[in-house]
Amino acid sequence: MRHLIRAGLVSALALAAALPALADSRALLIGASKYDNLDESAWLYGPTNDVELVKGYLTSNPVMRFAPANVTVLADGVEGAAPATLAAIRAEMAALAEASAPGDFVYLHFSGHGTQAPAADPATELDGLDELFLPVDIGPWNDTVGTVENALVDDEIGAMIDAIRAKGADVWVVFDSCHSGTATRAAPAEADEVRQRQLRPEDLGIPAAALAAAEGRSRGVPSDDPRARPEASVEAAAGAEAEGQGRLVAFFAAQTTETTPEKNMPRGQPGRKPQGVFTYTLFETMAERPGITYRQLAQEVLRKYSVLNLARSTPLFEGDLDQPVFGEGGAGLIQQWTATQDGAALKVPAGTLHGLVPGTGLLMLASPADPDEAALARYTIADASTFSASARPEGAAPNEVPPGAVLRKVAQELDFTLTVALPPEGSAPAGAMAAAVEEMMAEPALAARVRFVPAGTEGAELRLAVLPESPRPDALWLLPATGLVAEEDLPRTPSISTADKTPAQLSAVLADSFATVAKALNLMKVGAATASAPLPVEARLITGRFDPQTGTVVEGSRAMLEEAVVPRMVPDDTIGLRLTNSGETPVDYNLLYVGVDYGITFMGNGRMQPGATLDDDFVLITDENFGRDRLIVILSPVSGQTATEDLSFLEQDPLNMARKAMTGGVRGLLDMAGFGQTTRGGITLSSRARTPEPVPVFLQYEIETVPGD
Repeated sequence: MRHLIRAGLVSALALAAALPALADSRALLIGASKYDNLDESAWLYGPTNDVELVKGYLTSNPVMRFAPANVTVLADGVEGAAPATLAAIRAEMAALAEASAPGDFVYLHFSGHGTQAPAADPATELDGLDELFLPVDIGPWNDTVGTVENALVDDEIGAMIDAIRAKGADVWVVFDSCHSGTATRAAPAEADEVRQRQLRPEDLGIPAAALAAAEGRSRGVPSDDPRARPEASVEAAAGAEAEGQGRLVAFFAAQTTETTPEKNMPRGQPGRKPQGVFTYTLFETMAERPGITYRQLAQEVLRKYSVLNLARSTPLFEGDLDQPVFGEGGAGLIQQWTATQDGAALKVPAGTLHGLVPGTGLLMLASPADPDEAALARYTIADASTFSASARPEGAAPNEVPPGAVLRKVAQELDFTLTVALPPEGSAPAGAMAAAVEEMMAEPALAARVRFVPAGTEGAELRLAVLPESPRPDALWLLPATGLVAEEDLPRTPSISTADKTPAQLSAVLADSFATVAKALNLMKVGAATASAPLPVEARLITGRFDPQTGTVVEGSRAMLEEAVVPRMVPDDTIGLRLTNSGETPVDYNLLYVGVDYGITFMGNGRMQPGATLDDDFVLITDENFGRDRLIVILSPVSGQTATEDLSFLEQDPLNMARKAMTGGVRGLLDMAGFGQTTRGGITLSSRARTPEPVPVFLQYEIETVPGD
């Protein structure tokens, strides 16, 4: 289960005025793609695109605009840029430290491969290993000095950052690289579509004996406590700030035990190109929600990872997260842009990064401060690239763009169709699946709600795989959008046997499975679409420890969880919620628990009067299933004398891990009225009453549940 995400982001009517370039904002963007001393199969394609994307955003964003001359790029494949060698990185970091002064802002971005090696100073690493960022001139392991040639060690990166902060400059550093990861099984993907930004130590010639010896000298591996928060991979992220030292915010694409991918982004859009998933998601979120805080940014990135199943990794966020991004107070900025006439269309200085894709609706307003109701015309995006788009009118439109007019983004339609990637042809399970698809597509209701695409097609929400070396070689395995499953998670991964079923039976079981998956995913899609809706309700998660002997939460065990972090829970941990309604009108709340097995449990509901606080325990973690779950809080403002909104009808059973044959056809299996069932996804600790229907604002918290000691 997973981390915590919260909605309620700022979106008020205000002018997103273009800001002048600031001489005291500087950036160093590092992209390492082609490693001359490594086999070409280990090269990356995304870092070059990452740094170009980041530079484009930094030099055009409405919150803090960086002067192009103050953005230094080290990357192969970028015109005019030097490659990201170790010497070049050291020189540019030293130049940044030299140029920095109190009040300056420095942005640092690292995209490329990472790995782990025996720690040069074991006293600095709990697990005895250094995390390394790999410049393009990386060499092999040098046994004489006990290090990887030309590697950039986490301790050195931390010292470089501290040198900048010592001058009084604030630093935000983003690492889109990773260091290690467990073995995985995978569904087929498009050729070179997905690459992991991690080299195994053996790829660099690091002896297994040296790694084992280093781990043997460790001071206690963090995983000794399953609930322990993972360490950041750069030491500068820890510790209190000295007087006069600049603030630090550090974002990491993955924990040190995980991998992070690059793939073609934005997913499902024409013109996509290889990007670091973390980099693209991060800057897409900022472009869509300018002026938010680092914590809000982190929460929304986690939400997108959850809803879109972008990667199996869990990003980490460190530092003073409650300050605005770039340290500038941009709260209240909304998505609207000055447009220029381009023949019959309008040219918009924003694109796919800002959520503008073909079909997106825009309103033309005479003034940036006008409400939506004052729109002069409505436009639709016809085509878009990363930073620009073309919009065409829907019906009548002014002959000329009025001076000062803007185009404002309005809500997009949600696609509730489930996209399923088929297994590759040539196996018995794939043949059985082909016959079942014919059966399913003959059912109109089902054909309208499930879209089948070929194996490896980008953008699928569910991937069907045949794993011949698995315990169930005749089965269809239901894998998430990433197409990846860790070896240790295989026993808990849903699969459907094929040899014991007729096409009609397999069709029925699949339809039932697809209905379960779609309901859980669509619930989160709605939550993502309402993420920016403001409500004056403060929410925090509370963890505690359950005593099976007394049947109560242990006194003194309840503690508030840190936000923008994915908390780890073990069996007999509890999850509580503290809600405070600081507004002037009542608010209804509903709590739903979405399990890794796609089960949805209704945990309770109620009404909060103005000024009221709810502080209660709702979820008990059991040992039935482990993985990434979500606690979803749905808030609804109350108008008039209405019954408390009750979303208990959203409950559904989890997806069985090994589905057996069913009798009957597929008719009605995807009927949206099929709710009201009991789920084994969680045990409610609350006895709050239920009573009929919804208009949601979602807060979403992700939780990772792991086995205990």
